[in-house]
Amino acid sequence: MRTGALMKRIVRQFMRDKRTLALLIAAPLLVLTLMYLVFNGDTYKPKLGLIGMPEPVVQQLEAYGAAVSVFEHADDADAALKDGRLDAYVTLQSGGTIVKLEGSDPAKNRAITMLIGRMAQKAAPSAANASLPAPEFQYLHGSSEMTTFDSLGPVLIGVFAFFFVFLIAGVSFLKERTSGTLERLLATPLRRWEIVAGYILGFGLFTGIQAVLIATYSIHVLGLMMTGSLWLVLLITLLLSVTALSLGTFLSAFANTEFQMIQFIPVVIVPQIFFSGLFNMESMSPWLRWLSHLMPLKYGADALRSVMIRGEGWNSVAFEIYLLIALSLFFMAANVLALRKYRKI
Repeated sequence: MRTGALMKRIVRQFMRDKRTLALLIAAPLLVLTLMYLVFNGDTYKPKLGLIGMPEPVVQQLEAYGAAVSVFEHADDADAALKDGRLDAYVTLQSGGTIVKLEGSDPAKNRAITMLIGRMAQKAAPSAANASLPAPEFQYLHGSSEMTTFDSLGPVLIGVFAFFFVFLIAGVSFLKERTSGTLERLLATPLRRWEIVAGYILGFGLFTGIQAVLIATYSIHVLGLMMTGSLWLVLLITLLLSVTALSLGTFLSAFANTEFQMIQFIPVVIVPQIFFSGLFNMESMSPWLRWLSHLMPLKYGADALRSVMIRGEGWNSVAFEIYLLIALSLFFMAANVLALRKYRKI
């Protein structure tokens, strides 16, 4: 009987907590649906540029599943490669085949080298010119020694910085409210924006330390590929952490317990991980790909990859940096408005 009474109490508790009940049912379905959409997309087609190749080669590459673009000049193909419109281009020089890869994604590099190798080894009795001479591979970024960890490392730096700062900041700000500290501050002449700014600066100090540690440890201890400016990497990691900090403190206003704060993880964090660049978004449906533009983590991860792998400078990542700053300010302003329910000013 006592066991039955305890069971009834727990059931009533869940029935009263509609948010927990909804999350228990909806969150697994949401995550599974996202995984289905992400992993069940179209097969990725390597984007190849061809310069001066015979028509049988073009036809064979298309038959093997490549998205082929034909260029008249190598300069045009180089520009397309730098802009990300091509994964590689193939040209004939001095009787040999030159394959120049974009190089920042080892998975794409392997797919292209296997495809070109297959073409080079294939004998075509009816059209001898449909096979390619033994190719020479060149890289715009990276090299043949580049590993999967080198490619995904910048994204992982962003993911871990964002996740832990979001969780710790949200729970800490929530404890300030549930312990009565925030209410006592609201009873003082301090304005809401001053309170939010103070918390952001206080937490931001430790956020900055964490950002520096994550980036420097990954690069100097784990040996992550680094071709750009370390200062830019630190700046981007710091801004990504500040964005997570401001988002976490804002969402904590809508949680009453630490458990409710953790409930935001499958709704806020998991989708961002899916669209951060850890998985190939080019094989997703276009409408699903569009959702990535709503994810702050995507912009930080893209900027980190541009600096660390491609060696690009300020001009290439300025948009992402300004956007992270704007998102941080937006979430701070939203947090100021969210505090209205605790004090009217």
